[in-house]
Amino acid sequence: MIMLCFHPRLPAVTVFGQELPSGPHGCTEGSCYPATGNLLIGRAVNLSATSTCGLNGPEQYCIVSHLQESDKCFECNSRHRYDPYHHKNSHRIENVIYLMDRNEDNTWWQSVNGVCENVSIRLNLEAEFHFTHLIMKFKTFRPAAMIIERSADFGRTWRPYRYFASNCTKTFPGIPANGLHHINDIICDERYSDIEPSTHGEVIYKVLDPAIHVKDPYSLDIQELLRITNLRINFTKLNTLGDDLLDRRFDVLQKYYYAIYELVVRGSCFCYGHASECAPVPGVDIRENGMIHGRCVCKHNTEGLNCERCRDFHNDLPWRPAEAENPHTCRECNCNGHSSQCHFDMAVYFATANISGGVCDDCLHNTMGRNCEMCKPFYYQDPIRDTRDPRVCVACDCDPVGSLEGGVCDSHTDPDMGMIAGQCRCKANVKGTRCDDCKEGYYGLSQNDPLGCQPCNCDPRGIIMIGTPCDQISGDCSCKRYVTGRYCNQCLPEYWGLSNDLAGCRPCDCDFGGAFNNRCMMENGQCDCRRHLIGRQCSEVQPGYFCAPLDYYKYEAEDPDVRTVHREHTPSHMVSWTGPGFARVKDGAGLVFTIDNIPYAMEYDIMIRYEPEVSFLYVLCFSRYIQMPRPFCFEPSNRYVVAIRFQRHGVLHRHLTAFILIDSLVLIPKYTELPGFQGNEPEAEQRREEMIRYMCLDSFMMTPMPALAEMCSKLICSISSIIHDGALSCQCDPQGSLSGECDRVGGQCHCKSNVMGRRCDQCAPGTYGFGVNGCTACDCHSEGSVSHQCDPVTGQCQCRQGSTGRQCSDCQLGQWGFPNCSPCQCNGHADICDPRTGECRDCRDYTAGHYCDHCVDGFFGNPVLGLGEHCRPCPCPGNPDSDHFNGHSCQADLSSNQIICNCREGYTGPRCDRCAPGYYGNPEQPGGQCLPCECSGNINAQDPESCDPRTGQCLKCLYYTDGPSCAHCQHGYYGNALAHDCRRCTCVTAGTLQSACSDGQCHCDRQTGACPCRENVAGHNCDQCAPNHWNYGQDRGCEPCHCDPQHTMGTHCNMFTGQCHCHSGFGGRQCTECEQFHWGDPQVQCQECNCHPLGSEMVQCDRETGACECREGAAGKRCDECARGFTGVFPKCVQCHPCFQLWDDAVCQIKRDLDHIQYTVQKILESGVPTGDGDTRIKELEKKLKQVQDLISAEDSDRIHQLIGQSIDDLSCSRCLTDQFEKVKKNYRLSLEAEEKCNLTVSGPLSPVGQSKETRNRTEVLLNDSRDKFLLITHCCSLQVCGGHSNASSNGSCPNSQCGGAGCRDDQGSRVCGGEGCNGTVSSSLAALNHAKNVTDSLKAANEDILNDQKTRKVIQVQSVYHFCVPLLRPFCCPEEGADPESIEKVALQVLSITLPINRTTLDKMIMQIKDSFSNLTNIEGIVNQTSQHIKTN
Repeated sequence: MIMLCFHPRLPAVTVFGQELPSGPHGCTEGSCYPATGNLLIGRAVNLSATSTCGLNGPEQYCIVSHLQESDKCFECNSRHRYDPYHHKNSHRIENVIYLMDRNEDNTWWQSVNGVCENVSIRLNLEAEFHFTHLIMKFKTFRPAAMIIERSADFGRTWRPYRYFASNCTKTFPGIPANGLHHINDIICDERYSDIEPSTHGEVIYKVLDPAIHVKDPYSLDIQELLRITNLRINFTKLNTLGDDLLDRRFDVLQKYYYAIYELVVRGSCFCYGHASECAPVPGVDIRENGMIHGRCVCKHNTEGLNCERCRDFHNDLPWRPAEAENPHTCRECNCNGHSSQCHFDMAVYFATANISGGVCDDCLHNTMGRNCEMCKPFYYQDPIRDTRDPRVCVACDCDPVGSLEGGVCDSHTDPDMGMIAGQCRCKANVKGTRCDDCKEGYYGLSQNDPLGCQPCNCDPRGIIMIGTPCDQISGDCSCKRYVTGRYCNQCLPEYWGLSNDLAGCRPCDCDFGGAFNNRCMMENGQCDCRRHLIGRQCSEVQPGYFCAPLDYYKYEAEDPDVRTVHREHTPSHMVSWTGPGFARVKDGAGLVFTIDNIPYAMEYDIMIRYEPEVSFLYVLCFSRYIQMPRPFCFEPSNRYVVAIRFQRHGVLHRHLTAFILIDSLVLIPKYTELPGFQGNEPEAEQRREEMIRYMCLDSFMMTPMPALAEMCSKLICSISSIIHDGALSCQCDPQGSLSGECDRVGGQCHCKSNVMGRRCDQCAPGTYGFGVNGCTACDCHSEGSVSHQCDPVTGQCQCRQGSTGRQCSDCQLGQWGFPNCSPCQCNGHADICDPRTGECRDCRDYTAGHYCDHCVDGFFGNPVLGLGEHCRPCPCPGNPDSDHFNGHSCQADLSSNQIICNCREGYTGPRCDRCAPGYYGNPEQPGGQCLPCECSGNINAQDPESCDPRTGQCLKCLYYTDGPSCAHCQHGYYGNALAHDCRRCTCVTAGTLQSACSDGQCHCDRQTGACPCRENVAGHNCDQCAPNHWNYGQDRGCEPCHCDPQHTMGTHCNMFTGQCHCHSGFGGRQCTECEQFHWGDPQVQCQECNCHPLGSEMVQCDRETGACECREGAAGKRCDECARGFTGVFPKCVQCHPCFQLWDDAVCQIKRDLDHIQYTVQKILESGVPTGDGDTRIKELEKKLKQVQDLISAEDSDRIHQLIGQSIDDLSCSRCLTDQFEKVKKNYRLSLEAEEKCNLTVSGPLSPVGQSKETRNRTEVLLNDSRDKFLLITHCCSLQVCGGHSNASSNGSCPNSQCGGAGCRDDQGSRVCGGEGCNGTVSSSLAALNHAKNVTDSLKAANEDILNDQKTRKVIQVQSVYHFCVPLLRPFCCPEEGADPESIEKVALQVLSITLPINRTTLDKMIMQIKDSFSNLTNIEGIVNQTSQHIKTN
């Protein structure tokens, strides 16, 4: 009996015979497992059997071991449960749970007698359990075959654990019985199925075999192997004594049945390491002692019958079986208090780097998201509430019509994403907190509009920007004040310039006088101007034109008949007159004015300008005009004469000494009659008011006219434009005016000095000499002249006595200080002086100064009268009048008694006899001078060493310049040295001439910076190859690309690799080759390989043939077919049976032989001469004879034996050629011409045939000399080859050997070797040859159509010979019959007469027929084996 011990707390997993340990920590820090036990205890109701004896009534059964006893048969009555007192003969299946009853009597289960197959015991468990052991103790024979099966899905599917049989190969042919290699292998075991013992035999099965090492007992594979919900034991065959096979009577079968004392199903509650104890499954009320319950008391936040899942709301980590050091506790989900349900999502777990995989379900409080951390659509997170607050999500207040996605708002605040919690996401053209208003410039809010609102299309320049630009419903634009149109894109009449101004359009504001009307162009506002008026409003005067003032039409009173009083323009007196002066009119006298230039018919006011002839009135009186009481109407084209008489007011008689000074008569137009001033329109009233407010009219009443206000200037120009229909020409005098332009208002030209008149055409009083320079003031001296007036032409004033000069302002010669004249003071060095200042003129004796009191430059001394010193020349170093004077002045230093020179620029030293820094020359020599050093400004002029003071050579060039004059850049620099712009050369050394580079720095052109490039190198810096060149950086420069002109896209290539840009399909550096994965002649065409990836070794094919390198089993040009010797559909090619190779070799040899025959025939047909086979065979014969001679002389018996065996084998094969050769000989006689050719080849003593005969004779002599030894060797060889010994008599007969041998012949003289009943090699070969002949006959019968043709029949005959005989021929075959040249010639001629088929298809078909015939051969393997054995023994 086998004793098994189980610890009550060991886990259910067994490795190497030991159960997994539970840690000391229990379930807190690792896995834990419930107690193990017998799973049958307490589950009697779950245990069933398909066959039980006595269920329907008492049944008799016998026991094999009791057959010799009196009580050999017993009764089985299982209608009631087993009871040790009342139903002791009951053998139901629940009896196997315990070995004995309480009286310690054995109990058992027993099946019905004679039922051999399909008896099963099944245990149904209420949950998943770990199953580890199965122990069965049989009362009868153990079963001859049985299967242990399991189910893990409560009986829906079943899988076998183990097969048991006394003969596994026969009972379960498909199940391996060679032992267990892997823990989950399904094998058949023969250990527990023997017929012995007849009782108390045991079957023990362990799920985890201790002999197999388990690396990870916690792996899913092991857990799955142990997990069961149902266990089934199928008994498929009884162990009997064999008598039941002969006699199936009932009394015989009574002793054959299945009976089990005890069944132990060892296991534990299956809890995946998450429980240390188990409780009853709900609904199972049985509480039997020792029962292993099925509901795990789960730890680690797991639940389920088997702790197979995480507890609700503990799915943040994936559920896993517990491990020894890691309990894999299920973690609670984080739903922020908004859900009590969650599930695990593996994708989320992976996305969080295996940190968290819990996804909350059914989030409340309008939340959503993996952790209920977000608000649902149409809700947003209140930023002031905690995420766990039930009221954290607030409903969005968005208008669904204007919002995106029906009113969804930002769920939370995220500055990076620009999100603000609760912010509505409006459609593109919608605005507002709730997205319920159209944006400015849009109207018609609509839910169907994806943009929300339609654009107003209002011209932004013409709309009111306050509020919406258009009506939110109709879309009508809200135009500015002076804008019109639906889209506010037009100006009202008399307005222009649609813009962003407040009013939208600007008024034309055309000048009412300068323009014909108040309309203008809307685009630029240009008004329609009168003549010579310009500007947008026609308010500007064209250059060279002016606006006439109100007093423009004035008529001067000065007349030749009237005495004129001239007035000079002096700064101290205000000019209160016009013209040269006044007309002096006596009291009671009058003046006559002629008016003939009226421009416009209207009323004019007549005004007289005058001055009283009283000195104090001249100074104080300002009201110097008088206006007629009423206006007078003047019309154009009329001549008017106005006569005016002047008389004192209020007196009756004239005063002879009373005079009045009349300046002029002025016509003032009555402007109120003009358009623009008439009527009651606001504009007219405004203009009239402005004329009064700005005193525009009063400004023209007096002279001089005060400065006009800007408004007056504008109004006066408008009045002038109406009166004159435009502007008037300035007509400035070109001699007296500065330019051709005049004042805008009044037309006063800009006069030259002392010129007057509107047109600047006359000299002012007190001036003379009108010309291009204007007029010159008389400047008559008030004390030396009689008056201020002078001659208008010469300007000579009228002098008083004692004065002289044009102005009467000079003293006599030698005096100065007019009018108090005194003698000139010039220290005797001058005779005259300035008449006003007394400064001496024309000083002599090298003197200068106001009084000729000091020396001129270049001299020194004190020339004051009375000192006796004279001015002497400065020694700097020579005299001033010499060519050796380098100073401009000097002075005597009284302290040192030395003369100090003040040197000119470029000189230095006490005597100015050296050049200053930056200068050079020889100043110490007469005529020498110092010149600036010509260094192009590239030296430090303050540095004495910057240039040579003698030669002027530049010594210290700055700014990277070089050369005698620092006029060019240094080596390695380039640019404009004269502009201080020398920059370092940027040559690339890899492309620049090596001779131009040193120490990593290269020289370049000093002007342009161009580098000297190597051959075929280009670029300003030599940084690239020239076009169509490559290999940059080489000493020899760049090389030509040499791109193939036909296969490239151009002549250029890569600068570094030289790779040309090839057309598709071409490759190589110059595109002269086929591209990778292509093949062909590049000069003709390149084609793609298209090698099949599954059938080829590499993608590249043969570049010349295009053939791909195929893997084993693949064939075809592209390796996309199954190869010869393989079958199936590519790529699923399966190798043929090994026998295919044997027959394929034979067929291929036949094909080669036929090809050789065809080639030989073709050569004979072409040349008419047979090939040299005869000579070759003769030479081979001589070679073989030489070998025989050497063997005999060396007495090598083994080699002789081998050669003789080979010869005999050749002899046997030659017999099959006899009939064919006879036919060839017969045909040979028909060709006389061929016979003559053959005789020429073989006749004569020196012919190869003659030499062969001589050699043969020598060989026969040698053979006769060694006959005895040779015969002994031949006897042994003949026995092995022919099956008999070779005791040949003199006549060649072998009476003692029916099988013949070497030298044996029959009565007809034919050779005898082998035969029926002989075991030699020849006999076996002849048997194989007979089989081959039978195949040939079958082939002939299958090709009746081909046999009808005579020529074809000859081909088939030759093929038959080559099929079976040619491979057996040896070079030394039949020397007596096959080596003579006559036979060779006959064979050649016969072959010459045969016409071979040229159709390959026919030939392939014939080969297939040969294959079919070969397939009909039987017992080929036996023949081949027999032949092989004979060959090995020989």
